[in-house]
Amino acid sequence: MPDVEMKDITMRWGNVIAAEDVNLKIQDGEYVTILGPSGCGKTTLVRIIAGILKQTKGGVYIDGKNMADVPTEERDIGYVFQNIALFPHLDVMENVSYGPRVRDVKKPEWERISHKYLELVKLLDKMKMFPSELCGGEQQKVSLARALSTGARLLLLDEPLSALDARVRVDLRYELRRLVKSLGLTTLHVTHDQEEAMSVSDRIVLMRSGRIVESDTPETMYMRPKSIFAAYFIGETNLLEGSIKKTDAAATTVELRDGTLIEVATTDFREGDPVVISVRPEYVYPAVAGIHAIVSSVTFVGTHFRIVAVADSDDKVEFDVPATVEREYNKGDDVNLTIDKRSAIVYARTPGELGEATKLE
Repeated sequence: MPDVEMKDITMRWGNVIAAEDVNLKIQDGEYVTILGPSGCGKTTLVRIIAGILKQTKGGVYIDGKNMADVPTEERDIGYVFQNIALFPHLDVMENVSYGPRVRDVKKPEWERISHKYLELVKLLDKMKMFPSELCGGEQQKVSLARALSTGARLLLLDEPLSALDARVRVDLRYELRRLVKSLGLTTLHVTHDQEEAMSVSDRIVLMRSGRIVESDTPETMYMRPKSIFAAYFIGETNLLEGSIKKTDAAATTVELRDGTLIEVATTDFREGDPVVISVRPEYVYPAVAGIHAIVSSVTFVGTHFRIVAVADSDDKVEFDVPATVEREYNKGDDVNLTIDKRSAIVYARTPGELGEATKLE
């Protein structure tokens, strides 16, 4: 399967910049997800790789070959769109075999190919049904089988699960990764769904405003994000503003805006430096003393309650408590909170940065 490389890719429409100086390499057999808010340039990059869009600047290389003059149909690409695009007048078998048939592949061969991919997506028993007779998840599986039946070595998935119901999305994303890995395909998957990205990817590429912000494994991107934006966008986090009170080899002490002191792992910051602490809700715990806050909302989410509280420092703090027969917290309750100092990340804070980092448009 091929390596894919984008070098200095820029895409402009007049004064609108959809992608700017993007450099990205995808290794042979790697499953990479481009993640980011709407309008960040994710789909633009996929369409440039596919040859649907022509970039303003830069080059796309597949297996080291410049794709500048190579039409879409000759790039060995399978493309699965957000909107399920099956031929409604063709049955499942006819949809999946469409690619080989237009390439004049003999009937015994296109039948073999179609059977192979329908078996892989577990729809061989529905090959005589029409798209309207299938549920959304089954329709998207047919779209995937059709993309693969062309002999694609590179699979491009543009928000492939976003049109499906929540339960179907969860089931299908695991099936998708299983299928891709079993075939050894190089895959680029676009999504705005953080959980989806973390569950299917070998690597996540986080984009914002046409640029790549970070690129790392799902685990590292979640546990140790390099920027406030990544911490805020990937999963959920609490952002607490303060300044360094003291630091030594054992720990760093941060003073919140109301004077509350919290300890985190030792850092390279100096006394007086303005900082932001990022800590995930699962690493915030009720305590006898610590950050004093007032509960503002309690939401039941099945296995636990999500508690939102407002600290004396005016920071919003979210934490989880196990669901029990009797609720432990109600709106208006006083609560003291502590954090797991090993799981907190400290970022430098500059004027206006926190507000800018948490804007998702």
